[in-house]
Amino acid sequence: MPTTSYINITVVDEPMNYPTDQLLRYTFIDQDVRGELVQLTSSYQRMLQGHDYAAPVQRLLGELMAATSLLTATLKFEGHIALQLQGDGPINFLAVNGSHHQQLRGIARVREAISDEQTGLRELLGKAVMVITLTPLEGERYQGVVSGDGDSIAEIIENYFMQSEQLNTRLWLHADGEHAAGMLLQVMPAAGKDLTGFEHLQHLTATMTAAELYSLPGTEVLHRLYHEEQVEVYPPMPVSFECGCSRERTLEALATVEPSELHEILTQDGEIVMTCEYCNAQYVFSEADLVG
Repeated sequence: MPTTSYINITVVDEPMNYPTDQLLRYTFIDQDVRGELVQLTSSYQRMLQGHDYAAPVQRLLGELMAATSLLTATLKFEGHIALQLQGDGPINFLAVNGSHHQQLRGIARVREAISDEQTGLRELLGKAVMVITLTPLEGERYQGVVSGDGDSIAEIIENYFMQSEQLNTRLWLHADGEHAAGMLLQVMPAAGKDLTGFEHLQHLTATMTAAELYSLPGTEVLHRLYHEEQVEVYPPMPVSFECGCSRERTLEALATVEPSELHEILTQDGEIVMTCEYCNAQYVFSEADLVG
């Protein structure tokens, strides 16, 4: 794959003229550290469309979407990754699925009304766990469960990498209901136990604000942070919202329902209406559709 030495890039500050849904992967040549940056606007807004989520739910779902994109880019196989947060608090379920093509979809479920003043992760989720599921197109499915005991989604994922992969990883996740963004730094195995370079890069990355991540082209973000480092930046990957539902798949799901139950609905309503919980698309079926 061709790479570009970022240190030679001249960036023009034109924040309105760049792709707003893309992921950048990069490596630090002398530090054995890899990084990623994702910026989401239209895909994030599309995921929220049609859902009456409170602002805190929108924020957490955006952070989880950014995290899923970042983790999807770490996959060494073609397939899917799913991140789920399950808790006993006001929010009982958050989930985002992503593919190696950076196609994402997500959903949230809540038990009770949530006010804008409820912002803490522990307050919103209560006692929680994170479930990470890897589903390669070829090979066995893997599922890992990690404690959701953390002050942020980023902290929970960092703990997961340390416990399951023994990889020092840092994430920065942001979302405000309109934009979502995230950055990831991870030590590569070749670094060994020397974390000096990683700690230095963490300090640099932590200076980037959410507002800058929302408004600046990704290449300019990297230039501002790492202009004194030797960095190689790989070609950007577009990110999109992709539900994946269809009339055919919905019909297949109906085939698993007891015929007597379907007959009762048809007798009462004259049709069966199925609504996708991810994108709110509606599929209407008549008795002829089910018999055929």
